[in-house]
Amino acid sequence: MKLSQRWKSLDVFRGIAIASMILVNNPGSWEHIYSPLEHAEWNGCTPTDLIFPFFLFIVGAAMPFSLSKYTQENRPTKAVYWRIGRRALILFALGLFLALFSLTLDFWLNGAPASKFATIRIMGVLQRISLAYFISAIAVLNLQRRALWILAAILLLGYWAAMQLIPVPGYGAGNLTPEGNLVGYCDRLILGQQHLLGGKPFDPEGLLSTLPAVVTVLVGYFTGEWLSKQPQQSRTSINLVIGGMSCILVGHLWGFLFPINKQLWTSSFVIFTSGFALLLLAACYELIEVRGLKWLGFPFEIMGLNAIFAFVGSGFVARILIKTHIGNSSDAPTTYTWIYEHLFKPWAGALNGSLLFAMTTVIFWWLILYFMYRRSWYLKI
Repeated sequence: MKLSQRWKSLDVFRGIAIASMILVNNPGSWEHIYSPLEHAEWNGCTPTDLIFPFFLFIVGAAMPFSLSKYTQENRPTKAVYWRIGRRALILFALGLFLALFSLTLDFWLNGAPASKFATIRIMGVLQRISLAYFISAIAVLNLQRRALWILAAILLLGYWAAMQLIPVPGYGAGNLTPEGNLVGYCDRLILGQQHLLGGKPFDPEGLLSTLPAVVTVLVGYFTGEWLSKQPQQSRTSINLVIGGMSCILVGHLWGFLFPINKQLWTSSFVIFTSGFALLLLAACYELIEVRGLKWLGFPFEIMGLNAIFAFVGSGFVARILIKTHIGNSSDAPTTYTWIYEHLFKPWAGALNGSLLFAMTTVIFWWLILYFMYRRSWYLKI
């Protein structure tokens, strides 16, 4: 089967992830959220915690298609490395742009001091995707399949060992608390605490924890490469399910020794969430590729085809709504809060109104992306 025939399943998978991301990132009120739509406070994993690893898994699953001409007979050229580096730099820059835009709005609209620009957050979701993609792509282009598996094992086991054995000044070794973990110490040492999310002692998309995130991309790559060689039948979907259930079990068991934790992106979290990614991919593959029910995935395919635009655009608009106010008084509500409290909360209640606000946001962006789809407008990086 040709590699190009796999793209529709991946676009649907990607669309599910971006729709879920917009849903959980845009509640009417952060004080009124159904528990499955919240991140785990520390250890553990909720459905919301699956979304980011799904994005990284999809990045890897698409690599056998995008890099196939460079990973077979021909050695990669400088132009190939330039394209990979360029894409990574653009993604990183887009992440920084969102952080800078938020600070700029604060400065212009709310009179925040210019000194706040010195506290810009350096890392973030797009920045992690950028780094994980770059490292994974370089590895895929230069290492044989067996060496890639060894690299993945070294990253997961090495990260586990480092987190358990390397002492953090003032906290010792093996401390996995928000204040005493090795990830936070490295972030504070290299980036500076003022450049971490909200000035916390660690960044959930920090530097050291990006290394196990590379393995999430590699698991996606292994899966995409394997799928490209399989017959288009339900047996392939079943094998994906078996692999997914096995990863969930292994990740769960590993979690007793190295807790499942998204914010630290622990090795057990990588395996555990990869299992759920395999299950979702199996469902997409079975329904769309095997059974031919392309209409079923069409609404998500629309979002998957312009996922980067949806991610950046939704973040851009949300920041405008949060930073602007309705009224001139000192306690004037933000535009975001005003919309929730006047258009959703009065008739749906605090909790359901918050959910409906988020669902309306998803529909709003779907309509924009459908408009773009109809005109064949796609943002490619």
